[in-house]
Amino acid sequence: MSSQPSIASVSFEQHASGRGIGVSRPRISWTFAANEETERDWVQTAYTLEIARNSDPPESHHVQSAESVLVPWPSHPLRSREVAQVRVRAHGTANVQHTEWSGWATVECGLLKRADWTANAITSRFKQPEGPLRPLRLRKTFSLPAAAIKHARLYITALGVFQAYINGVPVGTHCMSPGWTSYKHRLNYEVFDVGPLLKGSQPNVIAAEVAEGWYATRLGFGGGRRFVFGDEMALVAQLEIDTGNEKKSILTDSTWKCHLSAIMTSEIYDGEVYDAREEQPGWSDDLNMDDASWESVRETEFPTAELVSPSAPPVRVTGVVQAVEIIKTPSGKIIVDFGQNLVGRVRIPLLTQSANHTITLTHAEILEDQELGIRPLRKAKCADTLVSAGAAIRNWAPQFTFHGFRFVQVDGWSPDDDVAPLTINSLVAEVMHSDLERTGYFSCSQPMINRLHDNAIWSMRGNFFSIPTDCPQRDERLGWTGDIQIFAPSACFLYNAGGMLSDWLKDLAVEQLASPSAIPPFVVPNVLSESTWPMFPQAVWDDVTILLPWTLYQNYGDIEILRRQYPSMTAWVDRGIQRGPDRLWDDSLSQLGDWLDPTAPAHQPGNARTDGTLVADAYLVHVTRTLAAIATILDEKVDAAKYELDFLALKTRFQYKYVSSEGYLVGDTQTSLSLAIVFELIDSPVQVANAGARLARLVRKAHFQVSTGFAGTPLITHALTMTGHVQLAYRMLQEQSCPSWMYPITMGATTIWERWDSMRPDGSINPGEMTSFNHYALGSIINWLHKIVAGISPLDPGWRRVLVRPIPGGTVNQAEAIYDTVYGRLECRWKIVWGKFDLEVVVPPNSWARVVLPGEDAQGGRWIGSGSWTFETWFDSQIGWPPQELRPPIPGL
Repeated sequence: MSSQPSIASVSFEQHASGRGIGVSRPRISWTFAANEETERDWVQTAYTLEIARNSDPPESHHVQSAESVLVPWPSHPLRSREVAQVRVRAHGTANVQHTEWSGWATVECGLLKRADWTANAITSRFKQPEGPLRPLRLRKTFSLPAAAIKHARLYITALGVFQAYINGVPVGTHCMSPGWTSYKHRLNYEVFDVGPLLKGSQPNVIAAEVAEGWYATRLGFGGGRRFVFGDEMALVAQLEIDTGNEKKSILTDSTWKCHLSAIMTSEIYDGEVYDAREEQPGWSDDLNMDDASWESVRETEFPTAELVSPSAPPVRVTGVVQAVEIIKTPSGKIIVDFGQNLVGRVRIPLLTQSANHTITLTHAEILEDQELGIRPLRKAKCADTLVSAGAAIRNWAPQFTFHGFRFVQVDGWSPDDDVAPLTINSLVAEVMHSDLERTGYFSCSQPMINRLHDNAIWSMRGNFFSIPTDCPQRDERLGWTGDIQIFAPSACFLYNAGGMLSDWLKDLAVEQLASPSAIPPFVVPNVLSESTWPMFPQAVWDDVTILLPWTLYQNYGDIEILRRQYPSMTAWVDRGIQRGPDRLWDDSLSQLGDWLDPTAPAHQPGNARTDGTLVADAYLVHVTRTLAAIATILDEKVDAAKYELDFLALKTRFQYKYVSSEGYLVGDTQTSLSLAIVFELIDSPVQVANAGARLARLVRKAHFQVSTGFAGTPLITHALTMTGHVQLAYRMLQEQSCPSWMYPITMGATTIWERWDSMRPDGSINPGEMTSFNHYALGSIINWLHKIVAGISPLDPGWRRVLVRPIPGGTVNQAEAIYDTVYGRLECRWKIVWGKFDLEVVVPPNSWARVVLPGEDAQGGRWIGSGSWTFETWFDSQIGWPPQELRPPIPGL
């Protein structure tokens, strides 16, 4: 007998935990789980929500609806601090069958109004005259009544980054809190349940250590700037305790005490210096620590920015990587190899050295000439220093910095030490990043392709660090808009990035709309000075205003992201874009265009084969069409008509300007042809076929090496597939000579490189100033792995209707993808054995899929509902394999 699915999880908004949520009417979502006995084609027809708040009996709300994603809050609004329990039951066919109740999910409001904040901002009495700023320690002793603690919350933020303690116990597992935002406009705060840490009927200590973090540190390349947001650190903390009979608040104010930290400096780029001789054991829990060396604090101006509870999960330590080798270099240096390029910090489990002994750890991604390759770090020192006081130090790690590294040079500690020699177990690497939930998985029969996919995952992990950054190691680590615009479809498959990227878009919009020109900054939060990087309109990068909200909508089905970002979108298109007489881009403006084309000289990364204005114009047509679709979805009828007409006019003008009557592009590059094909800038089947054939010819002529940069790389394999040249796409994917996706893997890469040749075949580092070994942008090829090789992609926002259409080719004879959609788990796996193609598909309840088998017309196939399905057909994936290069008849040319 068939059964009903179960409710796997209940969540609220795009919030990672539901605690501290920043809206009074949080929308509710639930995902389904099925088993082998679950009825096929199960569709929700209604749902019942029960909401328990305070001690009142639960409310019951029955709604006739098939929706299970972000449904409206049915009760009266929540208040600041209010906690509610929610559970759901979904009803199936004819409203007769229903699931079991889900478990109770908790939603808790944060502080919704500024008036809810009664704490003061506090800092040291003495302002440090210049940076780097030495971190501060702040503390307060207080007593609680003997009554049991019913409820206790710590609301806390900082101008800088903080770690809080109650009675010596670290509060939470967060790192680098409260994260990086556009501090002049928006400042995150955190909410912690601290009831278990408090002691009734006796004194308690609340303490915090605050460092400059992104707030006051040096940021930007070319030496950067210090104090971009402010020049002194501050803490705001509000501990609210409820015993049932009494409510008590412990607030940051003038009664707190302050002392300089034993951390002497802690900077994002340069690292941290810890001097154990300056340590005060027990400073975070000793009730008698308030001696004469602890000064009174100074109350300072309360932050003027909006205080917000982030939807994104915090940065955490998410894993530990063991060292694999200790290397002695030709110059006698000691280097520890962790075998994986990662982002995080080094932890020393136990250190026993004599007093005044200094150990320095210098981090880098690569070796060059068998020595630590620090040149790509530019002006970032990336070094942590530890000074011993003579006593054993346990589990030391830097607290308020992070590094991108695989290799660590250890000075002051060697395997030859007599007392405590350095061994392979003396150091471990702690992996740090925003603790996003993993949602997507891919594997296939080719190990190198799997390694490429893993490399992209590692690069995303390292660069989703509070904000989506470009790189994690050198004097940059900024929120470049172009990188995330390109990689977002891949990112949203790999991890649930909806909350984090939605938060980041709020910063983008507030900074963009604060400018009369409505031009988004190149980096968000913007730390670049006009002299270093003047603000000017730019396609691809600034188009993130439209394309990233659209990507989030496609993956998570959240129309409110579109609605909230709509003023940013229209401002960019209506006021930000600098147009010529034909309403396309003004061609007098310099465009970054197909940035990092592999033929670009090392010191001229924007010198691409494809004209930058052509790239910009193609993107303009594409984003105008997307904006017309968004306006239609939002029921902005006037705008929808305007942008649709504008799109048609711009497309016609693009065709007149760049496309021949037979479908060839003026630019005649792989990037220009790919843009025209994927963005559907050419119309007739003959033109599309000719453009595809020309693209195929250029790919063969290039010997299957990559010939595209930022603009073309995400599209080239899709363009080949769309025009019937999928074997060429597989051949490009598997090419190993430089430049190619596989070349870095042949050189030992464990992340995606910034440049196709960040390391040259001879083992030397690319001589360009801008050379990183951990950038995710060129890893956007993995979107093609998910969509074409494994064969799954959304047909509806939120993946409610899915296209299952794997297209085998090359040497790949099996593949699978698993994706946790907002409805439940979608699975697709296939294999080919002696020409027989077998496909297994699992569709989550309340969803559908259109399955198109290899060899079938793309518009054909069959619809299936939820459940497990198998299909088979005969298909020869080796037709046209291997495709041949196009070589001149004269050998050697």
